[in-house]
Amino acid sequence: MNALHLWIPPNVLWVLGAIVAVLAVATGIVAVMQRGDSTGKHAELAARVKSWWVLVAIFAIAISFRRGIAIAFFALLSFLALKEYLSLIPTRRADRRVLFWAYLCVPLQYWWVWKQWYHMFLIFIPVWAFLFIAMRMVLRGETKDFLRAAGTIHWGLMTMVFGLSHLAYLLVLPDGSNVPAHGAALLLFVVLLTELNDVLQYVWGRTLGRHKVIESVSPKKTVEGLVGGALSTTAVTVAIAPLLTPLTFTDSIAVGLMIGFGGFIGDVTISAVKRDIGVKDSGALIPGHGGILDRIDSLLFTAPLFFHFMKYFYF
Repeated sequence: MNALHLWIPPNVLWVLGAIVAVLAVATGIVAVMQRGDSTGKHAELAARVKSWWVLVAIFAIAISFRRGIAIAFFALLSFLALKEYLSLIPTRRADRRVLFWAYLCVPLQYWWVWKQWYHMFLIFIPVWAFLFIAMRMVLRGETKDFLRAAGTIHWGLMTMVFGLSHLAYLLVLPDGSNVPAHGAALLLFVVLLTELNDVLQYVWGRTLGRHKVIESVSPKKTVEGLVGGALSTTAVTVAIAPLLTPLTFTDSIAVGLMIGFGGFIGDVTISAVKRDIGVKDSGALIPGHGGILDRIDSLLFTAPLFFHFMKYFYF
C-alpha cells in the first residue's frame, strides 16, 4: 500500500474539524480586539493564535498518513527538543563527542517503536543508553563535574527522547488488539487534552488566581489555576473520551485528573530547569510560545503517564 495513503479515521477528522472551528472563532475574536489597539497589547495573543494554526496543521499532517511518517515526525520533534535542551544546559568540552551518541539514541529509540519491539522500547534508554553514555564519558578520562554532566545528558534523554517517544508508540498500540480505538485517536486525545489543560490553567489562574502554588519556581501558577484547570480538563475528558478512546466513565475521570496534575508537574519541572540556568524561554522558534520545550513541557510527563494507563487495554 502507498506509504502516503491517508489513514486518519472519521472520529479524528471530526475532532480536528472542531479544533479548526475553535481556532477560527479565536482568530475572529483577536482580530476584533486588535481593532483600534495602538498600544499593541494584544500582539502576543495574536502571535499565539497564529502559531496554533501552524502547530495544528503540522500535527494534523503528521498523523494523517501512514505511521512511518508520524513516527518520523515525533523522532524529529525529540531531536529538536534534545538539541534545544542541550544548547541551554552548559556541557563540558570533554563531552562534545559523547553528545553524538546521545543524539544517536533518538533514531534508535524510534526504530524500536517502528518495529513494535516493546521491551527494547522500554529499556533502551533507561538501561542501555544510561550505561553506554556513562562508559563513554568515563573513557574520556575527565572526572571534574562528571556527575553533573552525566545527570544532564541522562535526564535529557529520559525526558526529551524516552518520554516523548511514548506518543509515537500510541500509534502502534492497537495492532493485534480488539480494542476499538485507533492509535491516531489516542494520540490526538492526549495531545489535545494536555495543551487544553495548559490553556485552562492559565485562564483560571488569571481570572480567579490568588494563592501561589510554587512561587519560587513559577510565580504565576496558582492553586485556583491548577485545580480549576485540572477539573475542567477532567470534564472535557469525560465528554470526548467515548469518541476517541475505549475509556469508561471512571477511567475518564482518572485520566483527566492525571493529565491535569501531570501536565502541571511537567510545566513547573521545565520552569525549574530554565530558572536554574537563568532563561525565561527555551527559545524563540514558535512566536508567542517561546521554544519547543515551552510548548511540550507538559507532554513530557503526560505522554508516558497516559501511555502506561492505556497499555492495559492492549496488552
